[in-house]
Amino acid sequence: MTRCAVLLLALPLVGCFWESPEDNPEYLPLDDSRYPYAGLPRVVIETEDFHEIRDRETEFPSKLQIYGKDTYESEVYSLTVRGRGNSSFKMPKYGMKLEFDNKVSLFGMPENRDWALIANYGDKTHLRNYMMTRLSEWLGSRWTPKMQFVEVYLNRKYMGLYLLSETVKVAHDRVDIAENDTTFLVEKEDDKKYDPPYVITDRDYIYHVKSPKNPSEESLQLLLDHLNSFERMARKFDGMPPEEIQEWLSMEDFLPFYWVQEFSKNEDGNYARSVFFTWEKGGPVRFGPLWDFDLAFGNASREGNKGSDGWYIRYYRLYNYIFWCDWIEDEAKAYWIEHREKFRALADSVPLYQKIIRKAVENEYRRWPIISNTENWALKDPYDSYEEGVAVMVKWMRERFDWIDKNL
Repeated sequence: MTRCAVLLLALPLVGCFWESPEDNPEYLPLDDSRYPYAGLPRVVIETEDFHEIRDRETEFPSKLQIYGKDTYESEVYSLTVRGRGNSSFKMPKYGMKLEFDNKVSLFGMPENRDWALIANYGDKTHLRNYMMTRLSEWLGSRWTPKMQFVEVYLNRKYMGLYLLSETVKVAHDRVDIAENDTTFLVEKEDDKKYDPPYVITDRDYIYHVKSPKNPSEESLQLLLDHLNSFERMARKFDGMPPEEIQEWLSMEDFLPFYWVQEFSKNEDGNYARSVFFTWEKGGPVRFGPLWDFDLAFGNASREGNKGSDGWYIRYYRLYNYIFWCDWIEDEAKAYWIEHREKFRALADSVPLYQKIIRKAVENEYRRWPIISNTENWALKDPYDSYEEGVAVMVKWMRERFDWIDKNL
């Protein structure tokens, strides 16, 4: 029975479809006759006048409701919706940024106004970003975004399998740092994106300032001066006493951050973009949270990055200078040895995560039949089946683990 039929039984005077959205609907209609319930929550969204999401800047007033198997399981929320993602927003299936009028708690996650719907169009397994969060939590990272698999309907059209995720922002239950002019949440960006407010260091690295939200010129100058000093000092870590190094770089935060990036060979994690850290005046730089792992675990846009062998993260940009330091390299070796079983366990856990989304994957690839597609820049590898795509990834993970173990 379709959701429309169920609701018609419960609400006989209410029609199932309208030509345009209502201002204050009692429920948002959902027709799942072609894409049946797959064991995951369904997120139903309607934008004002059914506007298409055309860019990452325009925020459309919208309504959202969460469905379970047989009926809706939440009230109708008011929010704005816009596009999200860098290059991923240009894909046929795109991500969305949700900003609710009021704080909401979704699927047991702490309440907040800001959430993200991650499309994972470039990851044919739909597991890589979720696996990152598992490994990050197992390693005890200071901050790990919480995520929930969902299926999304936008303007009465099925959009596919998504990850509903906490966003990276300053809040008590997210990145819990002070909100003042001398404490910062920063994102390293590439040279194709200039999101204000930002600073550019002497080495031409671009850093987007996510907190404070409206920094003064004095605050931005304080951050810029420190980042210039940090980039210079990283070249001098070799030979410094460990306690002096840790005045600049928190090893407690850097080591799990580095190893998740290195183990997965995350293509964006090589100090290119989506690299987050915090800094408070008088304290060290603290890397994290981890974010954006669709091009990881053997999935790469460049052929040379796909292999399971070879060091990757430590040879790029600022990381390269950090790893000139013998003490840091020794600390990294020790960290791997102490935590290696958690990395091995990640590959063993994949069948569990695959089982969670397996039925939804059937809907996903009915909507987006790209399992053998190689036309998009992020879809390099064709597969005969979803199971083959997952098996190839797991094989890569096991080979990566063995290579690191043998080459420390």
